[in-house]
Amino acid sequence: MTLTELRYLVVLSQELHFGRAAERCHVSQPTLSVAIKKLEDSLNMVIFERHRHGVLVTPTGEALIKQAQTVLSEADRLERMAHHAKDEFAEPLRLGAIFTIGPFVFPELIRQIKRKNSRLKLYLEENYTHVLAERLNHGALDAILVAHPFEPPETRVTPIFNEDFKLLIPSGHEWESRATVNSSLLSDSPVLMLGEGHCFRDQVLETCALGQQSPNAMPGSSLMTLRHMVASGLGLTLIPASAEQQMIDDDVLAKALKPAPSRQVLLASRYRFPRQRALEELTRCLMDLQLPGTEPVAD
Repeated sequence: MTLTELRYLVVLSQELHFGRAAERCHVSQPTLSVAIKKLEDSLNMVIFERHRHGVLVTPTGEALIKQAQTVLSEADRLERMAHHAKDEFAEPLRLGAIFTIGPFVFPELIRQIKRKNSRLKLYLEENYTHVLAERLNHGALDAILVAHPFEPPETRVTPIFNEDFKLLIPSGHEWESRATVNSSLLSDSPVLMLGEGHCFRDQVLETCALGQQSPNAMPGSSLMTLRHMVASGLGLTLIPASAEQQMIDDDVLAKALKPAPSRQVLLASRYRFPRQRALEELTRCLMDLQLPGTEPVAD
């Protein structure tokens, strides 16, 4: 049994026709037919029912074909690993980020990669922390940007930057003329929040002594949605400092809080991830971002 025979097997199960399958495999029809018959003889089982105008997969053949697909997938993975060992930048890195990091870090990260003339290419994804952690663990993502604390097993965590939280208020608010706002004042204010599942919501609740949300305010699905709700006069909200430039306009203002709640942004990856040079390039690009309102973490 060879990988070539298994590929013939899978293609024939998809086409259900020797001629079309042979064409896809770039071999003659007799060659394909002989290979399939040889495979069936070696396994002592009938995988296909032959008919005049095509073939059908037998019930026992279905399980075999499913396993053959798994074997071919793993073989392809081995080939990709070998290819990456020669050129770690040949394929994109798959980078995920939580919803309160991605929209504000991704644009500048791409510009940074271009400024450095880096060969790094990125597939980007935004999601909740627990989803990103699961996808990282299962190999669907190569690295993720999340907020501290984050310490799953078998995971390397690199601090990237620290940032304070800012208070977003509507223009004309009574605090508009203040340079800073005392954090204790938020306990009596209608503070709008992200919905359940957003770690930024949990961070705000943990670091600020907040009262209940306005009973008329629905949780926001994103920071930008909360920004529009603030502009409409529904309440106030907190944002990470890296989001300030994209948030403020004539209708909303950002104020520093004292004492200022804050968070640390981390890059997490698997310890045994094979493309270390590409990962190091990504880490350098992130550490060199110098986003407004953030402070790089000292080595």
